[in-house]
Amino acid sequence: MWLRSFAVAFVLHVSVAGANAAGPFGSVSVGNWIGGAFSNDQTGAFSHCAATTPYANGVILVVSQNAAGTWSLAFASPSYRFNKGESAAIDVTFDGQEQARLYATAYQSNMLTAIMPLKVVRTFQKASLMVATAGRAVLNFDLTSTGPVISALANCVSKVKADGLDKAGDFTKSAAKPAATAERQASPPASGKPARSKSGTGFVVSASGHIVTNHHVVDGCAGDIKGNLTGEAAMVLRIVSSDSNNDLALLQAPSTTTFKDFARIRDRSIRSGDSVVAIGFPYHGLLTSDFTVTTGIVSSLSGMRNDSRFLQVSAPVQPGNSGGPLFDSTGHVVGVVTGKIPALRIAAATGNIPENINFAIKTGVLRDFLDNSVVPYQTAEPKSELKTTDIAANARPYTMLISCNGTEQADAKR
Repeated sequence: MWLRSFAVAFVLHVSVAGANAAGPFGSVSVGNWIGGAFSNDQTGAFSHCAATTPYANGVILVVSQNAAGTWSLAFASPSYRFNKGESAAIDVTFDGQEQARLYATAYQSNMLTAIMPLKVVRTFQKASLMVATAGRAVLNFDLTSTGPVISALANCVSKVKADGLDKAGDFTKSAAKPAATAERQASPPASGKPARSKSGTGFVVSASGHIVTNHHVVDGCAGDIKGNLTGEAAMVLRIVSSDSNNDLALLQAPSTTTFKDFARIRDRSIRSGDSVVAIGFPYHGLLTSDFTVTTGIVSSLSGMRNDSRFLQVSAPVQPGNSGGPLFDSTGHVVGVVTGKIPALRIAAATGNIPENINFAIKTGVLRDFLDNSVVPYQTAEPKSELKTTDIAANARPYTMLISCNGTEQADAKR
């Protein structure tokens, strides 16, 4: 009974990515599962829908879907004592047959949270038994009622996004099928608007295949978004979350894809005058099919009109570099390339053509975005400097060409 009481209290304070959540608004009540919709305490905006249920083994399962459509599975217990930011691999087996590895992070001391790819969500929804293994710990979970819970949570997200938190009600009624809302699909081309190829760059930031790029790279994509490592076959990527205000997007590779390595984010602030290396795929189809490498320095710690979210760098970038990694001299990510100053517009206004004025999104903004998307990225302290050739070689296994077909209408908005 005490565990049930803890689960009830826990759902009132459940958080998905470290930020406190207020709620629940409305209700999800299926079997032993309870929950509802939640808002971010700081902003008041809708954050996610979640439901919890306690087990006799002392663990509480928390299933949630956030406003961007990303599914999460969390394991909580009053006996857990994790360090915040601690990560762990959890192997889950459904009905003794289908297996998956989840990468979980402790955003609270008593809970580990992992992103659930859509394939795992569908298996979780249909299965009767889940066995979770982490290190030497092996736990069994009866998945009774998970089917209607997944449907109710998907219904909760779609209803709240359409009607707002003030109209939240019983989300178990007329629950939508989760497949319709769990994965964001790109809109088809507008009638009469021909599709045209568009491309940019992205880089892998987690062992589970999360890929960072710019929002404007994938905005307006029609059909599949594809990712290519140099010399390898294309894979279809799905959008996990996107932030148009900070021009960031998070994609994910298929669960069957493995990566040899992924980028590490610099754990210290970079300084004006520090050397940087930009890697990306500019003018794809016109220039080389391999990525290009350019070097420069940090010219300023702010962007246009003193925008502190950006770095100004002298490393030359071109269309197609957008979304690519900006490295320091030790090979750690210090920014996400986002664009260059509009030279013709500045020339028309001033009579002078600006040179080597380019911008990258700072890692503080990137890390906030990844934290909100519940991504288990890694940071590293800068150590010994590397040659530019070594930085490029190390980046090859995780720097990716991002491409799709976009409508002329979408391109006109950029």
